[in-house]
Amino acid sequence: MQGSGGKEADSGEEAARAANDLAGADVSDRLLRPARALTIAGSDSGGGAGIQADLKAFARCGVYGMSAVTAITAQNTLGVSAVHLVPGEVIVAQVRAVVEDIGVDAVKVGMLGGDEGARAVARALAELPAAVRIVVDPVMVAESGASLLDEQARRVLVEEILPRATVATPNLFEARALAGRAGGAGDEAEAQALARAVLALGPDVVVLTGGHRHEACDVFLAAERPDEAIEIPGERHPDGAAHGSGCTHSSVLAAQLALGATALDAARTARELAGEAVAHGLRAIGAGAGPVDVLGLDRPTARLP
Repeated sequence: MQGSGGKEADSGEEAARAANDLAGADVSDRLLRPARALTIAGSDSGGGAGIQADLKAFARCGVYGMSAVTAITAQNTLGVSAVHLVPGEVIVAQVRAVVEDIGVDAVKVGMLGGDEGARAVARALAELPAAVRIVVDPVMVAESGASLLDEQARRVLVEEILPRATVATPNLFEARALAGRAGGAGDEAEAQALARAVLALGPDVVVLTGGHRHEACDVFLAAERPDEAIEIPGERHPDGAAHGSGCTHSSVLAAQLALGATALDAARTARELAGEAVAHGLRAIGAGAGPVDVLGLDRPTARLP
């Protein structure tokens, strides 16, 4: 007959076997399922930007895409004619629904809408598992220079959302707005200064995109090495189409993080694929600024007779 010590040993062995079984099951699950990315952003009825562009970018990277809609826009290639903001509790409910059942490896945050939407997104991000990577594309300023966020929503973005970001991806105008600067030369010196100013707001990494600079070069800056700005060069494609390029860039970056890439490798891939999407942009779609093409729809395909 075994003594109590033998029973304790058996119990410990059983616990170890159970832990190994669970670890094996987790590894098996990761091998069997694709990486998962969630976009929290607005809907573009024209399909060129917003969650529609995000989901295309996820698919291009081989990542399973999910969405939580913050706003519904009536939009085409010519502009936006109406906006309906989704109630905050519905935004949070969407995120909870996918996290509880499907799980999330990375999140891309885009259009927040108003103050209620921004607070809802901040609450949803706070509930995510610690391992989830978060990419924040701070949609703040329109091409015309008009502000897209009210002051209260901007405060939530700065104080509650950006500090949770693994990577923030502002363009030149958004970085100026976050840094509180009216304008500048748009050169390398300004880009690096702006990246440092945004980094001071709390994200782990800033990728200042170069689409609005004199040189189409992204600037990568990480909190662990704040004095080592890395340039990620690219080409301009004046004959392409750029609607949705920012959404595509940040979503490719999030997808790469979901796949396990480092932030720098993810940023390089995002620059490359977003550039290709602009170069192959669908200028024949709509009467205005055509959408990017991250899926290769411009290439000839076999058609049914």
